[in-house]
Amino acid sequence: MKEIIAIIRPNKVTATKKALDRMGFPGMSVIPVFGRGKQKGIAEEVSVEISPIVRGMGSYKGMMYVPKRLLSIVVPANMLGRVVNTIIKINQTGGIGDGKIIVCPVEQALRVRTGELGTAAIL
Repeated sequence: MKEIIAIIRPNKVTATKKALDRMGFPGMSVIPVFGRGKQKGIAEEVSVEISPIVRGMGSYKGMMYVPKRLLSIVVPANMLGRVVNTIIKINQTGGIGDGKIIVCPVEQALRVRTGELGTAAIL
């Protein structure tokens, strides 16, 4: 099993969730997060109006942190490529801020309600 951690734009969560649901992966955790990458927070990343005066203040035209969503989904190892490619297909715009995908190994999963272990616990 693998955990996929995807950091994506907030406006892409619904489309990503629907695509993964169609693939048979309805379960995921979604957490609002703030962060920045090499560009140090691009003001154009957010969908709020920023006054030209504020945008032009000083030489720094970025933001401290950009709002994103962190998705965590555990999948069987044999489905990793398909799920990652689906996340990329939905979220890739070619612009700065498309996000990151991190894959981690999962040693064990347990469904608390039923006691199911392994892949049975995540599907």
